[in-house]
Amino acid sequence: MGLPKTDDIRVGNQRVTLNAFNGTETKEHLRQTAVQIIASGPSIADLVFNNQQLGTPTIFVNGSLSLLSEQTFTSIAGWVISDARFIHHQPNILKNHYNGQPLYATLAVFEALAASHPDIMLNYHQAMRVLYPVDRPWGVKSNKPWHSKLALTAKRLIRKSSLKEFADHPSFVINSTHKPKPIGVSLDVTDGFVEAGTVAYVAAQLAFSRQASAIHLYGIDLLNSNQPRFYENKDNSAPCKLDKAITDRIVPSFNLLGKVYKDHGVTVYNHSPVSKDLFDELY
Repeated sequence: MGLPKTDDIRVGNQRVTLNAFNGTETKEHLRQTAVQIIASGPSIADLVFNNQQLGTPTIFVNGSLSLLSEQTFTSIAGWVISDARFIHHQPNILKNHYNGQPLYATLAVFEALAASHPDIMLNYHQAMRVLYPVDRPWGVKSNKPWHSKLALTAKRLIRKSSLKEFADHPSFVINSTHKPKPIGVSLDVTDGFVEAGTVAYVAAQLAFSRQASAIHLYGIDLLNSNQPRFYENKDNSAPCKLDKAITDRIVPSFNLLGKVYKDHGVTVYNHSPVSKDLFDELY
């Protein structure tokens, strides 16, 4: 695959080195424990967390980290951001809730973080790990004029590939015949993750790669994607493009993920009361 094991990012007049995710690192192992992934669907606002859930290893995605202001989670397994636009749209979540928890994100996210929150990058870069989308390792662009794409180091990673190119790779299961485009799932995000239109899909692949025994999904609502996320209101909600991707991409991808991971002994549970009936391979 040739993915870099480290990446240097300029922060002001300094440079910091970020390590890429490596599934063989002992501290990445969840040691066959169940993990819960908390997405940002409106149903999260109605969820009552019990003591068992608060003690379960938890992976937050995007704005769900703001739950730390309301609940005492005692086992934070990570925070996942795949789209650099989140950094610009919700700066207060970073300022108010991030204090060095394990952060897994794309290069584009870290470039945006270095530009808009240099103090956070300088203070906590050792807790950050780079995740690469397998078919376009640079990741989701921020569309900002200062977005430098890490100069020469990252430019070779920009080319977008077809998922078909990874059909024979042992770290991926690819459905090349799916229409309108192939879909897939990663067995080890050390070699990259597969995108499906929602950051929760990235987090699920990360959990499997970290040897979770079961994956519990909360807040993947989909059907009410026109409503603000649980941490937003109608005046500050970010644009959502899920509607176009649900049928063609998100649902079939999660069904593939659920089946593949079940075959490997890891059951994936969808606890959203809104989207539960959409999936055939999630429990």
